[in-house]
Amino acid sequence: MTSRWVGEVERQRPIDVTWRVMSLFVLNEDQDIPDEYRERIHKGQLYPRIVTAALLRHGQEIVKPLYDALGEHVHHRQESDPDQVVPAVLRELDLDEDLLEYAWTDEVDQAVRASHQDGIDRVGQDVGTPVIAVEGTAFFGPVISPAPKGQEALDLWDGVVAVAKYPGFFELKRSRTVGPIFDTVA
Repeated sequence: MTSRWVGEVERQRPIDVTWRVMSLFVLNEDQDIPDEYRERIHKGQLYPRIVTAALLRHGQEIVKPLYDALGEHVHHRQESDPDQVVPAVLRELDLDEDLLEYAWTDEVDQAVRASHQDGIDRVGQDVGTPVIAVEGTAFFGPVISPAPKGQEALDLWDGVVAVAKYPGFFELKRSRTVGPIFDTVA
């Protein structure tokens, strides 16, 4: 939802966005986490691999549309079988289906790790995803639901820019009161 929000801001303001991948697998590989979660994030590596392979082949302009399309299928439509999701998304975006081959190998893992590490280097170790960098300052978050639109999106952006300018700002947090609220309109 953070990516949808930033996309909304990008449509209304002249901001320069570079989309990157983070890997929950890489983030948690040395952590003491439940086996069930470890298995899920291990299987989930295929998505950052696909996005990274597409980035390497087609450039930055494919990252956001691919990320959005995967999110639409996986999160919004609750489609959980990557053997169906990934080929469908590749067809939707008119991308070569051979990109699917990268999902099951470690061929692009070095690039995934480099992208992930870039985010961690900006924000620090004790975070998760999403990470956003604004005005030379990076943060974990914002974790939002639903993604704001219109003026609300701009107001939130302006708030993030404001706290990014203050060198002593580190964290705001409150407990979640709702689960993800998806808007299927990209």
